[in-house]
Amino acid sequence: MDSTELDALETQLNSCHDCPLRDGCQSPVGWFGNPHSPIMFVGEGPGGVEDDYGCPLIGPSGQLLDKALWSTNMTRDLVLTTNVVKCRPKGNRTPTIEEGRFCAERWLDKEIEIIKPKVIVALGSVALHYLGKPDDKITRTRGTWFKTKQGIDCIATFHPSYLLRLAGHDQVTAKWHVFYDLEKARAKVLESLPDYKFCSDKPLNLFELFKKRS
Repeated sequence: MDSTELDALETQLNSCHDCPLRDGCQSPVGWFGNPHSPIMFVGEGPGGVEDDYGCPLIGPSGQLLDKALWSTNMTRDLVLTTNVVKCRPKGNRTPTIEEGRFCAERWLDKEIEIIKPKVIVALGSVALHYLGKPDDKITRTRGTWFKTKQGIDCIATFHPSYLLRLAGHDQVTAKWHVFYDLEKARAKVLESLPDYKFCSDKPLNLFELFKKRS
């Protein structure tokens, strides 16, 4: 992985005004984590907290993701997290398929090309649809493997925001599904990189690393 290529891509992303989503946010939100990570987690797009801090998955959904990763011996500094869409849609709505394709063809595809992860985890239906299963439902496809257009092994699981909307037995069941899906993804990486270190000594507090943007 050429870190200079990724740095150049980030500079280009920060000056992007190619679609209307840019007009409704502070600025694009790129990726976070280890650029040499063999595993990439792809969400749908930044929400209000992510737009405020300039970090993907730092709000309530991201905090739940951090807990799920910790339960499977992974931390955010040693994996890589990103989104299909880089600018927050107004009202924190779900990006459309067209918005996802327009943005991801410009940015996510290039991230994947540069980073070359061994495994991608699609968090939610927006990522699932763009990465290779445009007609499938996340409730039916999660936990199964497929290949992205780049030929990378990909597994889909529920987005943390979906878990936050559930309650009671449904939430507990869905959280276990995510746990097992993350375990599968981690095990897949270890098949080819048995010595890769996924986990730091303690969970990462992203709010200690990122300051609120004015």
